[in-house]
Amino acid sequence: MQLVKASRDALLKPLQVVSGIVERRQTLPILANILVRKDGERVSFTATDLEIQIQTSADIGAGKDAAATTVAARKLVDILRALPETEVALSLTNRKLAIASGKSRFNLQTLAAEEYPTVAQAEFTADFTLPASTFKYLLSMVHFAMAQQDIRYYLNGMLLVVDGTTVRAVATDGHRLALCEVAKDGASNKIEAIIPRKTVLELSRLLPDSDDPVRVQMAANQVKFSFDNIELVSKLVEGKFPDYQRVLPAANTKVFAIGREDLQHALQRAAILTTDKFKGVRMVLASGSLKITSTNADQEDAQDELEIDYEGDGLDIGFNVNYLLDVLANLKNEQIRFSLGDALGSALITMPDSERFKYVVMPMRI
Repeated sequence: MQLVKASRDALLKPLQVVSGIVERRQTLPILANILVRKDGERVSFTATDLEIQIQTSADIGAGKDAAATTVAARKLVDILRALPETEVALSLTNRKLAIASGKSRFNLQTLAAEEYPTVAQAEFTADFTLPASTFKYLLSMVHFAMAQQDIRYYLNGMLLVVDGTTVRAVATDGHRLALCEVAKDGASNKIEAIIPRKTVLELSRLLPDSDDPVRVQMAANQVKFSFDNIELVSKLVEGKFPDYQRVLPAANTKVFAIGREDLQHALQRAAILTTDKFKGVRMVLASGSLKITSTNADQEDAQDELEIDYEGDGLDIGFNVNYLLDVLANLKNEQIRFSLGDALGSALITMPDSERFKYVVMPMRI
């Protein structure tokens, strides 16, 4: 039975949407597969790792019959990428998926569609929409601060807070914290949910840079995102996210503005002479200047000095240079605002004339 007859790109596009969550190593062999379901011309593609499920569809079906099967995601995508941009046909014969394009032929093993473990959807109690570009911006401003494989599992994700007409995203790994908020249409009751790291990264990859709406539906243990003919359902991380409001420094008195690219380049130069294990740089604040220095175990050192508009007390403070470079690479402003307290207190980085983004980074002893 013929399932699909379409151009290579028309078939590859939906497959690339769903195959990103398929892990190379699986406890269940069928999780390495994607579910292909044909209903007339409409063909849907589904992938899951039991925590996340992504589904999309396209009008590329051949004939009016209905059929379903599962096939290895990576192999199918790799074959299609290797083919020239011509017409491709997928057919199901004797429990194998046949791929034909020009004079190229491939046959892949399949597993029964009935055995595919799709994620059961919860009863959603909250519902709001945001423009796709706005939601993508929100994720991009905080995702780099999420923890990776931290024993405090609630840090391995992003806190999403919906409060009135505000949507706020917060991420922290215990050493730094990023917070960003955007406005939305219509007021909502306060909702908080921790979205897993993998889900955040997939959304960042899939969300279009357009004003098309993203519908977000939330339940106690699940969230669903619908946009651009894509439906992504994810489990939520259980646990209590830290009180991020307490982390935001309110009494930092040493405040100055500085060119983002100037600071970024100076830090990149200083980072060259740090060691892999110890990524510390010192920032020496004085009236009219900011010195950035670094040293390493070979007794090598680097020093850079930037002119700033600052007339106040001096300060000598150390930071992990990667934590500063991460935020500077993400911001697009020409200027950023630095707020410092003392050598043991955290720094606050914000955008001039805007309170919607805050980045807090803890100092380190050097």
